Amino acid sequence: MAKKDVLAEGIDLYKRSEYAASLAFFLSLPDDSADSIELAYYIGLCYAKLERYEDALLYLEQVVTAGQSVDRVLQCRFLLAVIYTLSGRKKLADYELQKLLESKYRPASVYAALAYNAWGQNDAELSLSYYKKALEIDPENPTALNGMGYVLACENRDLTSALTFCKRALKKAPDSAACLDSVGWVYLKLGLLEEANKFLNLAKERMPDNEEILEHIRLAQAD
Repeated sequence: MAKKDVLAEGIDLYKRSEYAASLAFFLSLPDDSADSIELAYYIGLCYAKLERYEDALLYLEQVVTAGQSVDRVLQCRFLLAVIYTLSGRKKLADYELQKLLESKYRPASVYAALAYNAWGQNDAELSLSYYKKALEIDPENPTALNGMGYVLACENRDLTSALTFCKRALKKAPDSAACLDSVGWVYLKLGLLEEANKFLNLAKERMPDNEEILEHIRLAQAD
């Protein structure tokens, strides 16, 4: 049996979103039964889907280092950037994102991620410039729309436009706690407390333990 065929059952489980079962299958394979980089790719993806990010890093980095498939290297670099961002390692995230830009891989998602990192490093101007670039590439990208509106609101700049951006994002992702929170946050900045509380509480229903949402609700209630 070809080494690629050995992975077929695990790949099928992954495609059916059965990530734990897929991971168990891949980890159970004997040494040398499959291509090591191909196997690392799928194990890394499974760990990422299961939010076991430190484990995912070990395998995704192998794929990037091996450099066997350009498409997979780009995909894994972006996943590495996301994981580094989620774990607060913004400089490492920026490194991976800049590598993507150097490779001419420049979808809206990369610029939106750069914008998010810039905002996390208290650089509002750079963040807004990256969100603007993301929206030039994909005007309907919900992450970029939401990020643009949120940063504008936090900076108390052009709140009418901020609300428009956030509402457009929410229309694209109506169940997103982040988008609901952003709309509520802009309404709070505008002094429209009834609307603010409506959207902030909807966000809380979806993410009840999110500290940022809870802080926004506290500020709304204080007013």
